[in-house]
Amino acid sequence: MKKTLILCTALALLVGILAGMMFVNLRNSGVVHANGTRTVHVVERAITDTVQEFHPPNMSLGDVLGFHNPVFNAEDERQVGHDNGQCTRTVAKGKTEWECFWTTFLAGGQITVEGPFFDDGTDTTLTITGGTGVFVEARGSMLLHARGNPVGSEFDFVFTLVD
Repeated sequence: MKKTLILCTALALLVGILAGMMFVNLRNSGVVHANGTRTVHVVERAITDTVQEFHPPNMSLGDVLGFHNPVFNAEDERQVGHDNGQCTRTVAKGKTEWECFWTTFLAGGQITVEGPFFDDGTDTTLTITGGTGVFVEARGSMLLHARGNPVGSEFDFVFTLVD
């Protein structure tokens, strides 16, 4: 009985140490520390984007864009997660735009953002509204930059997290 208790205690201690090491590794994975901020850079491949138009074939207020896309490391070589979200068209004439919110799922947690997206590929900054796991106290901003061939088939998500 005493040997079992000692063995269980040692095993629990080992699991705790390994979990702590994994947490530290996930927290620092793909993150650059500078001036009290952390930057996480991923690349979204926009392969599932689907638009529901209210008045086809014309753009109109209230059109909805839904998506669930894979995200890759900053070098666009290895899938590191996925995103899931939607946008509502808020400007249908001139410089057309959407108001969007989505969650990016990464190892160790999720980051949720909200803000504008322009059809012409203009860079925009979205607000980080929260997170889970290692990003549980997430706040800051995310730069959305269109890229790819054609432009807009991929997007840089550059999260700047304020510590």
